[in-house]
Amino acid sequence: MKALQPGHPGSDSTSRPHARITHGSIAVAGRQRSYTLAEPPGTGPGTSLVLVFHGSNQTGERFRAFTGGSFDAVASTSKAVVAYLDGYKGHWNDARTASGFAARTENIDDVAFTEAVISELQASHPIDRSKVYAAGFSNGGQMVIRLIHQVPGLLAGAAVISATQPAPDNFLLAGAPAVPLPVVLIHGTRDPIVSYEGGAMSWWTRQVFRVGGTSLSAPQTAAYFAARNAITQPSAATDLPHRAESGKTAVTRTDYQQDGKFPVTLYTVHGGGHTIPGPRSAPFIMGRTSHDLNAAEAISEFFGLTLPTEGPARGY
Repeated sequence: MKALQPGHPGSDSTSRPHARITHGSIAVAGRQRSYTLAEPPGTGPGTSLVLVFHGSNQTGERFRAFTGGSFDAVASTSKAVVAYLDGYKGHWNDARTASGFAARTENIDDVAFTEAVISELQASHPIDRSKVYAAGFSNGGQMVIRLIHQVPGLLAGAAVISATQPAPDNFLLAGAPAVPLPVVLIHGTRDPIVSYEGGAMSWWTRQVFRVGGTSLSAPQTAAYFAARNAITQPSAATDLPHRAESGKTAVTRTDYQQDGKFPVTLYTVHGGGHTIPGPRSAPFIMGRTSHDLNAAEAISEFFGLTLPTEGPARGY
C-alpha cells in the first residue's frame, strides 16, 4: 500500500488532524482492483468503515476532488476508516436491468470486490464488522442499492446520492426479501441526469451513460425504503437554514421515523443538480450545488459516526 501526503485533495480545516491517504489493491476473480483509503490519525477497537462508491466515469481519487475532500474529513472527525473503491472502467455493475457499460457486459462482480475489501481491511485495521457503511453517488448510488438488496447483512447503513430505486421491471433483484436498514437519500430537484421525478432516462443520458429503463422518483424511493423498514407513521419535513452562497438552492429534510424501526431520511435539494452538497461546487453543466448541506457530514451524523464534540453535522 502506497502512502500519500495527508489531507489532499481538499481538507479545508486546520483545527483537526488530517486523514492519512494511502492506495491499495486486491485481486478479485483474476483482476487487480484498486481503492484509496482515508485513515484517521489513530484507530482502536470498534472502528467503523465507510465504503464510498464514485459516479460514472470517475475514480475514487476523482470523487475525492469532486467533493472537496469532504469525505476525508469523516475519517478525521469520526475516527472511521473511509475507503474509496474504484469501479471497473469507470462504472459499477449495479442491479439495473438496462445497464450496458463494460462492468455489466463483462459481468464484473463488484459485490465480491466490496466483500474482499471489507475482509482485507478488517484484517489490517481494528474494524468492527457490524459497523460497515456505504455511500454512493449516481452509478455508485445504484451500486449501494444493489448491496442493500443482494447482501442485506453486509451493511449497517446506506447513503444514496443522486440515484433512485429502479422500477421492478428494471431491477435484477426485485424479488429480494425486505431486510430493514437505515437509509439516507440526497437528490436535487433539477438533476439533469437522474430525474428527481423518476421515470425513463432521457435519450441523451441513455446514449452517454449506456443505461436505460425506468426508476422511482426520489420521494417514492424514500417511501420504498421506509416501507421495507416497516415504518407506518407519516413523514415529517423540515427546511434547513439557508446560506447566501447557496444562491437559488434550498434543502428540505424529510424524516421517516418510528419507535423500534430503522429510520429513512430524504434530503431534497430544491434547485440542485446532479451534484453533492458541500464545500465544492460541481461544474455548471451538472447543475447547481447547494451549500446549505454538507452531504458527507450529514451522512456521518445519520450513521451515528459524528463524535460528540463535533456538534450538529448537517451544515458546515
